Amino acid sequence: MQVHNAEIIISAVSPKQYPETELPEIALAGRSNVGKSSFINTLVNRKNLARTSGKPGKTQTLNFYLIEDALHFVDVPGYGYAKVSKTERAKWGEMIETYMTTREQLKAVVSLVDLRHAPTQEDIQMYEFLKYYEIPVIVVATKKDKIPRGKWNKHESIIKKALNFDKSDDFILFSSQTKEGKEEAWQAIEKYL
Repeated sequence: MQVHNAEIIISAVSPKQYPETELPEIALAGRSNVGKSSFINTLVNRKNLARTSGKPGKTQTLNFYLIEDALHFVDVPGYGYAKVSKTERAKWGEMIETYMTTREQLKAVVSLVDLRHAPTQEDIQMYEFLKYYEIPVIVVATKKDKIPRGKWNKHESIIKKALNFDKSDDFILFSSQTKEGKEEAWQAIEKYL
């Protein structure tokens, strides 16, 4: 998809705040600091539509971005950030779960993991949650540029093994620095629109 128009529409915390449209939605989930904002910005050819931050745990709402008047990207709060209280984390968890299990416009979830590290317990839980609710999932392993090419396969298989990865799902190696994986990500997303 060639993106010329992208804007944030609303930051929502409850279903009554979700946009009232029939547009398909693609949610983006991942732990704090995995590069969700950079992923969004790369896909929509913008430097700072989604705010990247040195402070992980910054997204605390469901942020709906309108892309080309054709779909919404929904950025959900990053998980696994230690400086957030347990109560706060539980609230986010509930907000994310409500959105993902009740929103009919949700067509797929892009689950972002860091290619450099084995998936965290939360990464695994997110993947299992999506599989359990039969929500289509696209796994995107970010920060590909931080690993030598010769080690990509090894890191990919570590991640797939930890997730108990379903071969029918898309798995994409991605770098917001080099833009590698951008076309593949769009192709995967467009299958669900």
